[in-house]
Amino acid sequence: MQAIYDETYRFTWSDLGDIATGRPNLGGEVPVAMYRLSQYTMREALERRFGNEAAKVLLREAGWIAGREFYRNVLPPAADFPAFVANLQEALKAQKIGILRLEKADLERYSFVLTVSEDLDCSGLPVSGTTVCDYDEGFIAGVFHAFTGQHFQAEEVDCWATGDRTCRFEVRKDSVGA
Repeated sequence: MQAIYDETYRFTWSDLGDIATGRPNLGGEVPVAMYRLSQYTMREALERRFGNEAAKVLLREAGWIAGREFYRNVLPPAADFPAFVANLQEALKAQKIGILRLEKADLERYSFVLTVSEDLDCSGLPVSGTTVCDYDEGFIAGVFHAFTGQHFQAEEVDCWATGDRTCRFEVRKDSVGA
């Protein structure tokens, strides 16, 4: 899995615009199917143009940027790891992204296993035999990076698309980006 640690991206939270002004009647929510329509057609275009592996890298990179910005703009400050996890769980549920559960945590090694149930990206998809949450891998690595200042890799090991009923991610400090 290729690391993506370019912190010089141009995106800022303000690039999302003033949704309340721009959508006074429709508001800020959109059905999951419409979100997935955007994500999976973008994936298809990236795969056709650059190949499957490059598409995965690009989706992870976009997720990493999003995870860092989500941490900076949505999560309240946390004094310690338990508070960070609690804030992340609450924010992911409030934003209807998924239900996070921390299964294992080794703070000395920066190694974690977490699950996301009712995942925005894949819960309910047909079984394809392959994990599909590349964007989520980047998002999780970006959130953990923003909290700790360390570089992380997140790898999806279970996915709805592989026949599991929750997404499971192994998250670990990446010595390459350190």
